[in-house]
Amino acid sequence: MGGLAVIARQLGYQVSGSDQNVYPPMSTQLQQQGIQLMDGYRAENLDGDPDLVIIGNALSRGNPEVEAVLNKGLNYVSGPQWLAEHVLHDKWVLGVAGTHGKTTTTSMLTWILEHQGFNPGFLIGGIPLNFGISARLGGGPENKSGFFVIEADEYDSAFFDKRSKFVHYRPRTAILNNLEFDHADIFPDLDAIKRQFHHLVRTIPGEGLIISPECDANINEVLTMGCWTPVVKTSINADSLWNAQMLKADGSRFSVLFENNEQGIVDWTLTGGHNVYNALSAIVAANHVGILPRDAIAALSQFKNVKRRMEVIATINGVTLYDDFAHHPTAIATTLDGLRKQVGQERIVAIVEPRSNTMRLGIHTKTLAESLAHADLAIIYQPQNLDWNLSALKNHADNIEICQSLDDIIARLKVEAHSGGHFVLMSNGSFGGIYQRLQDALSIGAEAGKTTFEIPSP
Repeated sequence: MGGLAVIARQLGYQVSGSDQNVYPPMSTQLQQQGIQLMDGYRAENLDGDPDLVIIGNALSRGNPEVEAVLNKGLNYVSGPQWLAEHVLHDKWVLGVAGTHGKTTTTSMLTWILEHQGFNPGFLIGGIPLNFGISARLGGGPENKSGFFVIEADEYDSAFFDKRSKFVHYRPRTAILNNLEFDHADIFPDLDAIKRQFHHLVRTIPGEGLIISPECDANINEVLTMGCWTPVVKTSINADSLWNAQMLKADGSRFSVLFENNEQGIVDWTLTGGHNVYNALSAIVAANHVGILPRDAIAALSQFKNVKRRMEVIATINGVTLYDDFAHHPTAIATTLDGLRKQVGQERIVAIVEPRSNTMRLGIHTKTLAESLAHADLAIIYQPQNLDWNLSALKNHADNIEICQSLDDIIARLKVEAHSGGHFVLMSNGSFGGIYQRLQDALSIGAEAGKTTFEIPSP
């Protein structure tokens, strides 16, 4: 929604918006774009009768501002529909879908196009560091032509439009990264998500392109439900049309092959097999619009990743702190695997806030515990309003501790800091502001030269 607000502002509209507990980097981005942000939902936020209200999928009937829109008879629409009608209808849309890696892959692809001078428009669910903003209109002098790269999410569009968002986007180039069960609050099972992906496939032109990994059985099943578009497969250390050969186990260096012919070597700061797949898909998608693989590879060597994707936020007295936007056990597992291969035997501590709707429902108890296997210690935050008891995680792993307050987590980490290592804070929210609090606590401890700390009783 923040990205849509930015694009609407660039189209020349006067834009204001309501949200609750907005935190950086999105709050900062909106302020910099001159967009008025109102904290909380109130009927009076609509005073002046706006010409159009774009309603996000987080809101439902009973929300005071939604009720005011309906009672006043104001014109309203879902975000994806507005974007399709006002921005995407005359663009070559490159959409990135999948359970994991959408934001990173979209950022990679956008940067490749930017690096080659295409000035793409984009809408990304994070802030790519190469751009410093999550969305822009892009295009030609009158913004009426060109490419638009979009993170294509399967979540529903609005309380009055239950179609997946990506069905509105009608991409010509589509990346289907992977497919697992997620969004348990709106999808009853994996088959329901597959059906939505099939609906996406139905919208892709016959002259378009679908890019997907050879090894993803769920994506392959979706494609067998009906596909009218050429499909290109990717792989790692295998023999698909587009293949990556690992030159370093952590994924920080790999060669790109097309029909077994090397196109170049990616040498960058990112790690993990998941990012190798992301990069390979972005290279193939860029090739579809005419960018040579060697030029895409050159662009990726300058890719700076996305804020909150294994972003190093501080290094304090032998401890490196990372901020990672983890929302699913698979994402946690692949991230920690990449870090482990990078740092070897150095100590890794994962600190997880199970904040996504799916994890809050306790759907992934066993897989969440198993996803933390590469951490020497995993500290899981158990807030009072969580719907299940996290102690069940201990039945599946012996490296897990449960903390019921941020103070307890910080105190525990101050003790762990004596051993140094890598502390990975994993949440798709603000995590109660722990990022700065932990930096302050570790800095004070380092300055004081303390060797012991008191741990509050749970």
